[in-house]
Amino acid sequence: MIIQLQENISEKNYSEISEKLKGIKFVPTEVITNEARYLVCIGKNEFDIRGIGALSGVKDVHRVSDSFKLVSRKWKVEETLIDLGDGVKIGRGNIGIMAGPCSIESEEQVLKVVEHLKKNNIRIMRGGVYKPRSSPYAFRGMGIDGLKMFSEICKANGIKIITEVMQVSQLEEMLQYVDIFQVGARNSQNYNLLDALGSVGKPVLLKRGISGTIDELLHSAEYIFSHGNEKLMLCERGIRTFENAYRNTFDINAIQVLKEKSHLPVIADPSHGVGIREFVPKLALASIISGADGVIYEVHEKPEEALSDGQQTLNFEESEKLICDLKKISPL
Repeated sequence: MIIQLQENISEKNYSEISEKLKGIKFVPTEVITNEARYLVCIGKNEFDIRGIGALSGVKDVHRVSDSFKLVSRKWKVEETLIDLGDGVKIGRGNIGIMAGPCSIESEEQVLKVVEHLKKNNIRIMRGGVYKPRSSPYAFRGMGIDGLKMFSEICKANGIKIITEVMQVSQLEEMLQYVDIFQVGARNSQNYNLLDALGSVGKPVLLKRGISGTIDELLHSAEYIFSHGNEKLMLCERGIRTFENAYRNTFDINAIQVLKEKSHLPVIADPSHGVGIREFVPKLALASIISGADGVIYEVHEKPEEALSDGQQTLNFEESEKLICDLKKISPL
């Protein structure tokens, strides 16, 4: 059960609600987010929910049988809207397109990608400054100095940025430069990091784990929400299976299932989903047709010279065509 409390609830009314819950043997956990104040209540007894809804200080009350309660659609029918400011929105019919290189490599590279995005009216740029790599000898990003440069250029051009955070200790120094924090597949169940992201007040894009189930993704989102942050997006980026003809098995089924189970926006990552450049545009289009609220993909002026993931990265010409096609089918 989820109880949404009124904004200015008195201590007396709060105590009365607590006593009522104790009487029906439900254990409440208080959750205060950037949007509202809730009591998430766990218990097994049958009771008339109207008795809770009638109490002073209760704004709304819902039965939620899912173990992931706050991110469940069973209590919040209206979809979550992510508002990044300056007219940039994702969800409720606003299709978000996020494009950029796998890794931020240089100032020249960022300027060229920004020019490409502005030309095509794309307002969100992706780019990693801390990169989790399979090999410890591969390029692992430019770090905080790269982020500062990335942020400065994008802000000057009216573009929001999304970048990956890998550990709790990075959050404080990254906070002022980031518009959306990305949690990568390897950190999808890093619960210390998820807890910390609950208090940052910035939107979070949470990717599905490398071999993660849909329920595991939703439970990870619940960690962030329950620690105070409702500004969440879920990302389908493919999972590891027995198939080795492509990088991952892109689970397009997951888009519709996530939309049914949760009120959070769902973003598709076709670049990591398939890992093969020529297939990325078609999977991006299929994702939008399947109900995704946006796509995040990789683009580089010269993918063959990219320091990471060049094999799944579009060049500017391919990216421009994809953006044009995405804008054509989005109304569908």
